[in-house]
Amino acid sequence: MTFRFHNISIALIGVFTTVLAFGTGSASSAEPVHWAYKSIERPAVPSIAEKKDWVKSSIDNFILRRLMDNDIQPSRRAMKQTLIRRVTLDLIGIPPTPAQVSAFLNDDQPGAYERVVDRLLASPRYGEKWARPWLDLCHYADTDGYLTDQLRPVAWRYRDWLIDALNQNKPFDEFTIEQIAGDLLPSRSQDQFIATGFLRQTLSNREGGADIEEFRVLQVIERVTMIGTTWLGLTVGCARCHDHKYDDISQQEYFQFYSLLNNADEVNIDAPLGGRAQEFWESRDDYNQARQQLLAANRLAVDELQKTWEQKILHAYKNPGEDHIWDRQYELLGLIWGGGLGEGQLEGVEIAKLDWAKRTQRQKDDLLDYFLRYGSVVDPEKFSELSLSELRGQLEKLKKEYPIALRAPGMQAAVNKRKTRIHIRGEYLDKGDQVQPAVPSVLPKLAVADELDPRLTLAQWLVSDKNPLTSRVFVNRIWQEFFGRGLVLTSEDFGIQGASPTHPDLLDFLASEFMSSNWDVKALQRRIVLSSTYQQASTYRPELTSIDPENELLARQNSLRLSGETIRDSALATSGLLSAKMGGPGVRPPQPESVTLEAFGSHPWDVSKDEDRYRRAVYTFVLRTTPFAQTAVFDAPSPQSPCARRERSNTPLQALTLLNDEVFFEAAQHLARQIDTEAGDDLDRINKLFTVCLQRLPEREEASLLQQLLAENRTFFKSHPELIDATVGRENAELNTAAWVHTCSVMMNLHEFITRD
Repeated sequence: MTFRFHNISIALIGVFTTVLAFGTGSASSAEPVHWAYKSIERPAVPSIAEKKDWVKSSIDNFILRRLMDNDIQPSRRAMKQTLIRRVTLDLIGIPPTPAQVSAFLNDDQPGAYERVVDRLLASPRYGEKWARPWLDLCHYADTDGYLTDQLRPVAWRYRDWLIDALNQNKPFDEFTIEQIAGDLLPSRSQDQFIATGFLRQTLSNREGGADIEEFRVLQVIERVTMIGTTWLGLTVGCARCHDHKYDDISQQEYFQFYSLLNNADEVNIDAPLGGRAQEFWESRDDYNQARQQLLAANRLAVDELQKTWEQKILHAYKNPGEDHIWDRQYELLGLIWGGGLGEGQLEGVEIAKLDWAKRTQRQKDDLLDYFLRYGSVVDPEKFSELSLSELRGQLEKLKKEYPIALRAPGMQAAVNKRKTRIHIRGEYLDKGDQVQPAVPSVLPKLAVADELDPRLTLAQWLVSDKNPLTSRVFVNRIWQEFFGRGLVLTSEDFGIQGASPTHPDLLDFLASEFMSSNWDVKALQRRIVLSSTYQQASTYRPELTSIDPENELLARQNSLRLSGETIRDSALATSGLLSAKMGGPGVRPPQPESVTLEAFGSHPWDVSKDEDRYRRAVYTFVLRTTPFAQTAVFDAPSPQSPCARRERSNTPLQALTLLNDEVFFEAAQHLARQIDTEAGDDLDRINKLFTVCLQRLPEREEASLLQQLLAENRTFFKSHPELIDATVGRENAELNTAAWVHTCSVMMNLHEFITRD
């Protein structure tokens, strides 16, 4: 008994010591500065006397120095077939075509590989591939989340902006500022407004009975987390309810950071696409004039009705619980504003609070349209001469006579400024001391000027050369995409609990170079893929098992399971089904009906037709409550929260999906019909199949096994002719084509097909 008590005492002492060390979130002045908070200084590139011919980039100097210090030799260069498959998948997310592989293999002139890299970086497919990690960070979706998971019909405008920005190689500092505060830039463009759709990826609750302010607060909290994870690599959200237990971030500092975003409100604007923009804007004056003429006959009654409505709404806002009918009307103004078009949830409420003289004409029009559609007549006797439904019909008819602009979601500065107070224990109703906008004191100070919105100041501060985190965090994520793990393993956490960098000097070198190159993302990626470090073979080396089991020193490349999106896109591209169409609303590829039945209200999943059925995975419609099943099976993260690095698993369900999922089977059918028409004998066709699927020719044993499989398939279909048409996917199909369908399906199930070596 004494022994047990003694152990418990020791445990309690340990806990008490931990609380003393971390409970306040304040570091002792005697403690060294955490590596991630130190200023970025460009380190000297190590000089290398050995293997100078191996060094192709400054990156190689840092990697080789560590390898030499540990008596490890780097791996040989990957074979050319492997290399073009690797870099093509890494840069554009689909495999190279046989023609592209052949051209590279036959190009013996200096710079052949460099030309491949430059071609890929210039491809429009590049933006589609590199948008995916960023969409993980902002947890993009086409629905609100929560129980009813209501639709966001124009959420895709942000996704399209993102792909375009990546293809244009928008400098990362501009890329950052536009997403956080594009609406606040002088003479901001339509695209800069759409960029703030990044902040619109938070969940929204439009359910009846939802407290509008509660869920607005949750959205701001979510934005703090998104920015903390995406740009700072810090778990800032851990300080919401109390001081951070590990990092030097107090609860007060958390709400100072929160206040930087507390006056950003959701709003949708008219944002016509391409060629329709001029037609739309030129018609606005005529439309507004016609609208005012239509309203003129009923102007006094309409104005009095709107005024009465607003008085009732604002009274309910200031005196909740006094009149349950108008409490409900106030609630509905926030929940159904915009007629189910995914408009800013608080927009209507904020406009109603705004003085009439300060409203734009569009705000006045939108509020009137809302009252006419959803408002209750305040005094039926007084307004009996006015037929609200008739007037509403006339206004709707008028709108149809003029060009209509597509809406786009973004942010705007709040029209009614809010003060920020600490939430005691994180409870938004329990307010503490007021705080002013600021960032954690462990980081360089953010100076908030009176003439600038704090949100714009934050955006500029994030990409300041004084900020030690943003460049490091982003460079690390880029490295993670090319090697399967970052130089800092915990790419989401650069704090005290995060992993230390395996190559700290290389990380700072790349971060420094990135900033000095004017934040050129493609230049950074080009530097990495042209290095000998990246071009190494991924062949397993048993002698390194005990020295470097996780390959942290990078004596070889890592063999990586492809993402679910890349696997699907690869199958479609290999088969010839993949559509090159870019942009537009999300599409719905086929998936089991049982998946979408899991969503509340059974959102219909009407399978897209024609080429939309075969679009790239980045364009797939995202339901938060029931994400697309195929990519989820292959470890796509939940769209409920930001994700900085994906897990990679290997499960039986993945193999079953590759065999039985409708899209993969269609890809096998389409590929088989092409292979079956190739000239030559079975071996010639098998060679073609390998070249298309794996970008190489088969070894003798592999070809023999496929010939054996093909013969078994033919025997099977001779015995089961009734299955031939269904297998091939067309009537009066040939037995031989059916045999090739199963053979192609096997090829698309190979480990090598779903792996990037």
